Amino acid sequence: MPTNLSVAAAQPRCVARDVAANALAHAAAVREAGARVVVFPELSLTGYELDAPAVDPADPALAPLVEACAETGTVALVGAPVAGPCIGVLAVDEDGARVAYRKIYLGSEEAEHHRPGPEPARVEVDGWWLGLAVCRDTGIPQHAADTVALGIDAYVAGAVDGPDDAAVQEERALRIARDHGVPVVIASCAGPTGFGYDRTAGRSGIWAADGTELARAGTATGDLARAVLRRV
Repeated sequence: MPTNLSVAAAQPRCVARDVAANALAHAAAVREAGARVVVFPELSLTGYELDAPAVDPADPALAPLVEACAETGTVALVGAPVAGPCIGVLAVDEDGARVAYRKIYLGSEEAEHHRPGPEPARVEVDGWWLGLAVCRDTGIPQHAADTVALGIDAYVAGAVDGPDDAAVQEERALRIARDHGVPVVIASCAGPTGFGYDRTAGRSGIWAADGTELARAGTATGDLARAVLRRV
């Protein structure tokens, strides 16, 4: 069982509701990252468009992303609206895409369009169990506690926040890491996205289990944070 896991948090440019264009941008990010796991922001395949239709994991538009994962040996954790309707995370690898998680703790506007997910979830990569979260989930201590109780080696999340909220992401990451002794990865949207976000925070980050910052992206679209996690 590997003691190390290479991870990246990506913040690609997003075209509203254009799954095909966004899948191409995700594929490019996967190739650039060169990591075993690449985490993407909340609703990254559609933009933060709360009324966008659900993305079918079998959609041919995702083929370029599946191909990139096959070429690089990457597991991509991608934000997308999914059947429910829910705000979800797709796990994408050489075999295709599947729904891996549905966001549990919704914001008020989100709840007008989506249902909360039923339960916490984790995915396995090379013997590492990765607990999954989306944005507001990270601010709910019960979510981290319930996810850690599944037995995880790291906690990973996609987020959309305004430019002034990058510090909030860091505060949440540090709390989760220090309270539960697990590394934390947060992929944060950069650039404009839907529902009034003309600008977003960027500053995706990766933190070690003791809260040490391992990597941080800038505020621009296309930036990446990359690091190697070491099993505690």
